[in-house]
Amino acid sequence: MLRQELAITDNIKLKRTKDRVQRALTAAIDRLSNISKIPQNGLVLFAGENDDTGEFICLMFSPPDPVTVYFYRTDKYFHLEFLEDMLEESDVYGLIVIERDEATIGLLKGSSLIVLEEVEGYVPGKHSKGGQSQRRYDRIIEELVEEFYKRVGEIVNKHFIPYLESGKLKGILIGGPGYAKLDFVKGDYIDYRLKEKVLDTLVDVGSQGEPGLKELVMRASELIKGQKYVEVVNALEEFKFHLAKDDGLALYGFDDIVNALNMGAVKSLVVTEDMPELEKLMELAKKSGAEVYVLPETIPEYVWIKKTFNGVVAILRYKIV
Repeated sequence: MLRQELAITDNIKLKRTKDRVQRALTAAIDRLSNISKIPQNGLVLFAGENDDTGEFICLMFSPPDPVTVYFYRTDKYFHLEFLEDMLEESDVYGLIVIERDEATIGLLKGSSLIVLEEVEGYVPGKHSKGGQSQRRYDRIIEELVEEFYKRVGEIVNKHFIPYLESGKLKGILIGGPGYAKLDFVKGDYIDYRLKEKVLDTLVDVGSQGEPGLKELVMRASELIKGQKYVEVVNALEEFKFHLAKDDGLALYGFDDIVNALNMGAVKSLVVTEDMPELEKLMELAKKSGAEVYVLPETIPEYVWIKKTFNGVVAILRYKIV
């Protein structure tokens, strides 16, 4: 694609602009030619000349978090908006959903919900033992639960301490059914520094895995107001509400949404992160004052929005007649 771009640069009339674009494209092609395999988190490449100093810049790197957006632009400035979430040091929450024999550990990072590890243990259920046998059996069960909590604590420490020491861990949410979550918090199963990050309110959660983490986050939404994942999910729920109600405030169809943006009628825009026209929609939204919520693949509704509505839906300020 860059070679094709380079081939048509002779059509640029201004010699200074043409020279700059050609130099940037040539440098980018040279850098990419040295890459035999795309890193796991993808690649970011910037190339251009500083207008003020005349310094030529060509930077290529793999970002700290996966970058899933394909974005190419020849412009007067470098577009950093897709990388900004990776630099938000105060926007990471640790997530733990725990039972006596099962646990899910995850992260809430920007608008992404990440399952880090799922853990299972073996703890026998109810029994019909009596007398001394009952006490011995109960003691064995409690020892198994204790060992399971210790194992979960070690896994939590492994995943969360690096974020704590780098200053990125804002808090830890803990949920689960019954008293297991309370027993886990009261015990000395996690590093004391992590324990200080546990939010006071423990949340009743009935599921494990990714659904459990989502339930935990949404039930604790009042504790983490302004967090991007919560905002994205709330925008989706608002769209579903208006769609079901059929009140004319849920809008889909690319051309209709563009027209509504030009009219200033769009309140919120929900768009998948790999939407081909993402840049155009973001520019129109910025001009009209609409909120934009970029939907990552980690949110279950991603597939629904992409396949059913071609990657973009809108919530209107008022009904368009």
